[in-house]
Amino acid sequence: MRPPSVDRLARSLAGALDLPAPLLVEAAREAIAARDPDSAHARAQALALSLLQPVVNATGVLLHTNLGRAPVAAHGDGRYTNVELDLTTGRRGARHEQAAHLLAQLTGAQSALVVNNGAGAVLLVLATLAAGRQVIVSRGELVEIGGGFRIPEVLRASGAELVEVGTTNRTRIADYEGALGEGSGLVLKVHQSNYRIVGFTESVGIGSLAQLGVPVVYDIGSGLLDATTPWLPGAPPVWLAGEPAARQALEEGAALVTFSGDKLLGGPQAGIVAGRGDLVEACARHPLYRALRPGRLVLGALQETLLAYLRRDAQAIPLWRMATIPHESLAARAEAVVRRAGIGTVVACASVAGGGSAPGLSIPSVGVALAGDRTAALRRAPLPIIAKVVDGHTVADLRTVDPGDDELLARALAAAAVQTPFGGDGGGGRESNPPSWDRHDQPL
Repeated sequence: MRPPSVDRLARSLAGALDLPAPLLVEAAREAIAARDPDSAHARAQALALSLLQPVVNATGVLLHTNLGRAPVAAHGDGRYTNVELDLTTGRRGARHEQAAHLLAQLTGAQSALVVNNGAGAVLLVLATLAAGRQVIVSRGELVEIGGGFRIPEVLRASGAELVEVGTTNRTRIADYEGALGEGSGLVLKVHQSNYRIVGFTESVGIGSLAQLGVPVVYDIGSGLLDATTPWLPGAPPVWLAGEPAARQALEEGAALVTFSGDKLLGGPQAGIVAGRGDLVEACARHPLYRALRPGRLVLGALQETLLAYLRRDAQAIPLWRMATIPHESLAARAEAVVRRAGIGTVVACASVAGGGSAPGLSIPSVGVALAGDRTAALRRAPLPIIAKVVDGHTVADLRTVDPGDDELLARALAAAAVQTPFGGDGGGGRESNPPSWDRHDQPL
């Protein structure tokens, strides 16, 4: 049989999929080349799913790296912005000045600088202050961050020379003192943000390191602005225990702190350098800064986040809004989702910060469970839903689901329940035999 024309096959896909014509033509051409014209719709659908789009995070991981970490509302109306214009004088301004002023208010820093991500912040500081010089780092802090990037590799890329001191589990102030010399540029302290070393351990605090006579740069990683969390009512959450904060690190004597904007700060992907004015200014003058500086969309989203902190309006920051939802509210929502879906079991869950923040600590939560692995069906929902599989059951943790998406979640769960799951029987109705839950996910 003669295959259909590419144009006719592509036009037949137009009504079912909202894709530009060139992409439909691409799917049609690939299907015909594979001698399988019937696969054109599936190929076009796969193209659609490969594009960036909103999803519902039902994993319970607040800062999910694969889902963009902190959720941030996109702001802007398409107009120009005064990204490098001083509206008072009408003269050219510096794009980091707006964020610098807000960050100084929030952290007590003299100045600040924004780049495109956390690794970029560390790279810029090292290239500016320690190229051709020695950087002293504890062996217990030579971490590997996401994507396989390692602190020693970032150091080499900056042109600095790594000097390791201490051991994996114990480093003393004498180790740093013994490594100091004429070639020493700075001491770098790195927060072990994505793992913990426990037991027979020892490390040196910022206050002691600040007495060594060279600048101390502290990569706190996760971006907690203030350990007292003044933007939240009551005491700081228990799950933040041990998480370093920018304000306290600077007060203890760090010359600079570096951290990410899309972790515990709850803003867009960015890297922040904050601390001594002269050192920040040196970083801003370095040629590498131009390659690392962010655009107006990132700066605008970051500004909105920082203004919310200054207003002490945690509800305006999606991360903190999710993290502080009362347990009873989640339980009520889960019951409502089960009623609407006509399927599922309400279960207790343990949400986590994620994104290399607060490792090993969890936040009590509530979710809805279905028998079998139904995650593929949930990903095919009109608004894709990303859930997790625990003990042979699909679990949707409501802590990371916006309440406005509960109805969508209920419909998606109902649709997924009638599809044959991996490891399940595809039956409908409520769970008749709840699974043997572990300590993180169990029936309420």
